[in-house]
Amino acid sequence: MVSTARVPADKPVRIAFSLDNASDDTPPEDSIPLAFPELDQQLQPLPPCHGSLESMQVFKQHCQIAEEYHEVKKEIALLEERKKELIAKLDQAEKETADAAQLAREFEALTEENRSLKLAQSQCVEQLEKLRIQYQKRQGSS
Repeated sequence: MVSTARVPADKPVRIAFSLDNASDDTPPEDSIPLAFPELDQQLQPLPPCHGSLESMQVFKQHCQIAEEYHEVKKEIALLEERKKELIAKLDQAEKETADAAQLAREFEALTEENRSLKLAQSQCVEQLEKLRIQYQKRQGSS
């Protein structure tokens, strides 16, 4: 019977076997571990026929392909995570840009209001000075 072992997805998978002709035709059951938990059952490397060199070579190729598949899946997962991070950064940058534009509009409006108030204040000061002069003239003529 062939044993399977579960390995965490972040751990590299290593398969150890030899193509040397062993004197014993029946290797121990755990000499060819099938440790590809991320593969669907139908994609798992099938145990080789130990008497056939070609079968052992096909098994070795299949194991190498499974390892490459594992690495590609890890890379895809990392890239998808990086994509999410970049999208979040982009969203944040767009929000900050929109906030900055809103603040710029508010600043412009407040600057205009400030200019108007300063103009009104200077006109009021001018009008007050004219009224004082008129009041002093009336007081002097009375």
